[in-house]
Amino acid sequence: MTTRRGLFLTFEGLDGCGKTTQMRMLAERLRASGETVIETAEPGGTAIGGAIRRILLDPANDHLSSTAEMLLYFAARAQNLDEIVRPATARGEIVLCDRWTDSTWAYQGYGRELGVDVIRSLDRIACRGRQPDLTLWIDVDLETSLNRAKCRNEETDSSDRMDDQSRAFYERVLRGYEALEAEEPGRVVRVDGRGDLDTVAGRVWRLFHDYREIHV
Repeated sequence: MTTRRGLFLTFEGLDGCGKTTQMRMLAERLRASGETVIETAEPGGTAIGGAIRRILLDPANDHLSSTAEMLLYFAARAQNLDEIVRPATARGEIVLCDRWTDSTWAYQGYGRELGVDVIRSLDRIACRGRQPDLTLWIDVDLETSLNRAKCRNEETDSSDRMDDQSRAFYERVLRGYEALEAEEPGRVVRVDGRGDLDTVAGRVWRLFHDYREIHV
């Protein structure tokens, strides 16, 4: 398989949905087929983004305001776009990113109840119209998400600031993803996250392949 133009794909979903694992599995399969693949993450992906990520996730920063939180996410995203996403796609490579503006839409727009209009405005400034070509939303039910996140934290003996949010917060986040899929069905595609890793990876691959056949 040869890349005909650069592609920018993002993975979305609740914490514990398996998106990070599925992104890595897709990257491995694409590299095995001869593609050049760049993996990045939000917030993070760059040295500056990593520094911002540490501020955002540090449990000691429980006094961080919702507006400051939102602006920090967009600052990390703008750096990721300029340093990684634009150069790589211009070279004809595939960029896979763990979260993008859609996470801010769901977590800050809906979860923090800041509204989606401000998210759209900030996205125009930070991302300058560059949206993912395809967004795969790995969808699992809320109970599965919360249980997986809890088990992960117990296994690693760690947690971050976002783990301390209420169930009502995550219910609003889930509604945000549902609203996003309804608003942008051509870009945001729901992936059934139930089943073992290989089963979900098969669904991801089919959706990616179908997109590629039509759009590239």
